[in-house]
Amino acid sequence: MPAAAAHIVNDVMTAPAVAVGRDARFKEIVRAMAERHLSAVPVLGEEGRVVGVVSEADLLPKEEFRGRRLSRSERILRRSELAKAEGMTAGEVMNTPAVTVGRGDTLSQAARLMALHHVKRLPVVDDGDRLCGVVSRGGLL
Repeated sequence: MPAAAAHIVNDVMTAPAVAVGRDARFKEIVRAMAERHLSAVPVLGEEGRVVGVVSEADLLPKEEFRGRRLSRSERILRRSELAKAEGMTAGEVMNTPAVTVGRGDTLSQAARLMALHHVKRLPVVDDGDRLCGVVSRGGLL
């Protein structure tokens, strides 16, 4: 009996994908995520290329540190979170480089990337790193 053909990311990705530009402001990012019930969105640079990803975890420090005084040791230990809290645009708070997957990659390849990088969704890109869609853990299942 012949082996079954492997399913590929293109078979299960969501397209078009919700994304924001580098200059998107905090409220615009939150609105885009809330309207579509997303936990993260790709950030696009020139020509629709994926340059990063902004997740809820990247946005939470802004609220966590609002009006709070930190000790010197806390500021040192949490400096990357503080930098995100001070960020105003997607480009300032995004995780970069973005972990992406290709349209033709297998579902098992995408699942391994998600597990390795502890992410719930991956931007799907073409050969030029332009956004084609997004694949989520649920989509893989």
